[in-house]
Amino acid sequence: MHPALWISKTGLDAQQTDIAVISNNLANASTVGFKKSRAIFEDLLYQNINQPGGRSSQDTEMPNGLMVGAGTKVVATQKNFSQGNMTTTDNSLDFMIQGNGFFEIQRPDGTLAYTRNGQFSIDENGRLVTSGAGFPLQPEVNIPEDAQSVTISQQGEISVQIPGQGAGVAIGQLTITDFINPAGLEPIGQNLFTETGVSGAPNQGNPGLDGLGIVVQGALETSNVNVTEELVNMIESQRVYEMNSKVISTVDQMLSFITQQL
Repeated sequence: MHPALWISKTGLDAQQTDIAVISNNLANASTVGFKKSRAIFEDLLYQNINQPGGRSSQDTEMPNGLMVGAGTKVVATQKNFSQGNMTTTDNSLDFMIQGNGFFEIQRPDGTLAYTRNGQFSIDENGRLVTSGAGFPLQPEVNIPEDAQSVTISQQGEISVQIPGQGAGVAIGQLTITDFINPAGLEPIGQNLFTETGVSGAPNQGNPGLDGLGIVVQGALETSNVNVTEELVNMIESQRVYEMNSKVISTVDQMLSFITQQL
C-alpha cells in the first residue's frame, strides 16, 4: 500500500475535526459569553531512513537525513478567552464581567461550575439563578419580595430599594473567580466550565481587586467569535481537505497505471 494514501487519510481526518471546531464557533456566534476554540495540529512519527549526521564516507557526514512523515492529527482544542463586545440590555439582572473572571454557579449535584454568561433571573425563593437551567449563583444572593429594584456596583456590592426606605439596602456581595490557566477549564455545555487539574485552583475575590474584572450591570458580553475570520478558516480547511483528497485520487491513478501496464 502506498504510504501517501495513509498520510492523506490523516490529513482528511484532521481537517474534518478542524471543520467541526469551526462550525461550533459559528453556531455559537450569538451565544452570550461564548469563547471560541481552535484546533491544535501535530505531525505524526517519522520513518527514519537516514539519520542526520550519519557517515557518508570516512571523513564526511550527511548534513541532512532522510525522514518520511506519517501525517498529522488534532491533539487539542484550545479556548480563546479574549474579551467579547459589550451589548447594553438595560435589564437590571444582566451582569457583564469586564476583564478577567467567571461567575460561580452551583450545579444540582452540589459541584461548582463557572460561566461568563451573566443572564440571571430570580427563582421562587428569591435567589439569583441562571436564566437557562436555574442554577443558583454563588455566593447565594436572595432578593427580598418587596424589593422594587436591584442595583449592583462595579465592585459587586448588591443593594435593593425597599418601599419606605430612602436609601438602598445592601443585601450581599457578588464575587467572581479566576484561574491561572483558563484555557485548562473543561467546557461542559450550558455556558459552563469546570475546574481541572491544569486550570489551577479557583481564585475568588471581589470584582476590581487582585486582577479581577469589574461588573457592569444592564449589559452582556457577546461571543468573541469573529464570523469573517471563521469563514476564512473554514475555506482554508476546505482547500486543505480537497488537496488531501486529490493526493488520494492521484495515488490511486498511479497504482492503477502500474497495475495495467505491468
